[in-house]
Amino acid sequence: MSLLLAALLASAACPSAATAEAAVCVALEAQKGGRFAEAAAAFETGAGRVKPGDPKADRMLAAAGNMWIAAGEPGKAALALDKALGGSGLLADQRGLALIDRARAAEARNDLKTARAKLTEAMASAGEDPFAWYFSAALAVRENDLKRAEADILKALTLAPGDGAILFEAGHIAQLNGDEPRARGLFQRAIAADPKGPGGIAAKKALDLLAAPTAK
Repeated sequence: MSLLLAALLASAACPSAATAEAAVCVALEAQKGGRFAEAAAAFETGAGRVKPGDPKADRMLAAAGNMWIAAGEPGKAALALDKALGGSGLLADQRGLALIDRARAAEARNDLKTARAKLTEAMASAGEDPFAWYFSAALAVRENDLKRAEADILKALTLAPGDGAILFEAGHIAQLNGDEPRARGLFQRAIAADPKGPGGIAAKKALDLLAAPTAK
């Protein structure tokens, strides 16, 4: 199949009408293709195509914020998420996830105070989300609060004991605390749990560094 034909077929998959549904279709196709900035812009377009006050607009803006984070644009993510959180369309878990994303956007901009405040707010509805505790632990490392980091990563491990990224971060925190044997064990578990994923790959690199002889 030619690249031109593939592009035409891809564009034909979504309706051309200027509707919110068409914009969401474009956004989802872009997301599948890893074109996160395009997906974010399409979600924002969709939000602008519904009536003012429609709760779907807030959900589309929250999705846009998530995609802006994936695209490495935390400033644009913060703007979209603040609009979403300022409405009434996000309920329960949806609001909690949007608040976690808002915390991530703030952390990416080195605004650790806002990141912690948004994450604390998120915990009211996302307290059983292992990623929330994982992110809280990673944020605590940046805040130089290793005691909190250790407590939060243990909570994340309790909720998702086989997650490679969480196991890697637990190993990282153990290493920062000077517990090298525990760090090794956690890195090994991360590799076993997710050998080809980001957690396992990061753990393999960390384990290799631990095994490397110290230069004199």
